[in-house]
Amino acid sequence: MSSQTGKKLKIQLFGESHGEAVGVVIDGLPAGIKIDFDELDAFLKRRAPGGRLATPRKEEDKPRFISGVFEGVTTGFPICAVIENTNTRSGDYKFKDTPRPSHADFTAAIKYGGFADMRGSGHFSGRLTAPICIAGGIAKQVLAQKGIFIGAHLKSVGLITDDSFPAMPQKEDFDALLTKELPVIDDEALDLMIREIEYTRDELDSVGGVIECCAVGVPSGLGDPMFDGIENILAKNLFGVPAVKGIEFGLGFESSKIKGSQNNDEFTVKDGKIVTKTNNCGGILGGITNGMPIVLRAAMKPTPSIAKKQNTVNTKTGEQVSLEIKGRHDPCVAVRAVPVIEAVTALTLLDIILED
Repeated sequence: MSSQTGKKLKIQLFGESHGEAVGVVIDGLPAGIKIDFDELDAFLKRRAPGGRLATPRKEEDKPRFISGVFEGVTTGFPICAVIENTNTRSGDYKFKDTPRPSHADFTAAIKYGGFADMRGSGHFSGRLTAPICIAGGIAKQVLAQKGIFIGAHLKSVGLITDDSFPAMPQKEDFDALLTKELPVIDDEALDLMIREIEYTRDELDSVGGVIECCAVGVPSGLGDPMFDGIENILAKNLFGVPAVKGIEFGLGFESSKIKGSQNNDEFTVKDGKIVTKTNNCGGILGGITNGMPIVLRAAMKPTPSIAKKQNTVNTKTGEQVSLEIKGRHDPCVAVRAVPVIEAVTALTLLDIILED
């Protein structure tokens, strides 16, 4: 069972992509939290498969709550929720002796002695992000009650780049993204991204992307210096999302290319509150929140399952062989990962707030 172990809030994921079900155990949520299941269902639908820009595998992704919730309210005991897998095609996954390039087939075979269920990539699959979104969707609702809102958009697909969030985004900015086919700020970039994803899919290939996530309303003073900083904890948890290969905060790697006079966020007073004129630090100084929006970006690699012929090695014979991957796969995994990044960010921040 894979765990995201916080100080107060802990989640454990179970199941495989083509097993009977995937699910989550959430421990540490206080009693008395009323869950809006319609809102949770809408959040899960953002990640669910299907649609012209995603895998055609159709799953309802309707969670069944087994424990921890009574009459729509948390009881204070561990919550267990399950999503059944109803649309699998396991015959497309016969790679036991021929590991797929850039998948966990090879490393899983070594670690688990060939006994892991790797159909649909098994426990390593993006399918496991569905139960993450159950927990994260609930966490978002709890944070919203505290005036903390989290939103994310596709900052880029391949070389196509979207605008960034404004310096002080509002909940309405996040809500506006939900009305579009892709969560993109600039409509021109949206059209170009759709074309890029469709072209890549038609070429039997895949394309990567970057997700920008922002949390507003986060109070100052959360976090600790050095190894328990907000960036440290967020990065650790975000790297648990399949296909994430890089994380940056604020200006990130771009800050290495400019002078300190350009990068520094000068302090000022606005509406009686100390704020910064810019937010190159991404809302975090010395591992501690400064009251400005937390801004982070996650780089997602291209979906490794592509229909083009590729080379690998037969692990039994040692011979070089070629393989063609069949099945149903996302041409751009970053599209459906947007709510997942929101979910992990929400879970991380809620745990820190509960501890505080």
